[in-house]
Amino acid sequence: MESVYMACLIGGILYAIVSVIFGDFLSQALDGVFDFLAVDFLQPMTIVGGITIFGGAGFLMERYTSLAGPLIVLAAVLIAIAGAVAVYFLYVRPMEDSESSIAYSVTSLAGALGDVIVPIPAKGYGEVMVKVGAGNTNQIAASFDGAEIADGSRVVVVEVREGVLYVSELNLNL
Repeated sequence: MESVYMACLIGGILYAIVSVIFGDFLSQALDGVFDFLAVDFLQPMTIVGGITIFGGAGFLMERYTSLAGPLIVLAAVLIAIAGAVAVYFLYVRPMEDSESSIAYSVTSLAGALGDVIVPIPAKGYGEVMVKVGAGNTNQIAASFDGAEIADGSRVVVVEVREGVLYVSELNLNL
């Protein structure tokens, strides 16, 4: 039985090494393959993590305890399940939740606040800086109201047409 534990342990370690080296390629190649698994918990990372933990726990208990074979298998399975649950909740789930992109659509900027960095004439274009995610983006802007907007003014994006942000000065002194 020791060889089964060792095979599980070595197989899991090899999977980890291969996924570190070829992870992006494998992710794209296998995208959607595991979608048939209706249970969100059954991710490749949790399954392989559980098999690796089973192998490691079984091998260590086989070598360093005086437990009988069936008890070692049972304990290794319980430890593997606990480890797979931990891998899922401490690694897989947070990574799924934190998946984000720095990409944005200019049309999604409607309603955003910005600062004028190049004055916007009454009829013409200037430039505003709008916070997007963790960074900023500079965009061409025109006055929505047809009024001149000075450099440094705080503005709100009213609408986006043809890649141009139409902004109004934000007047906080109501």
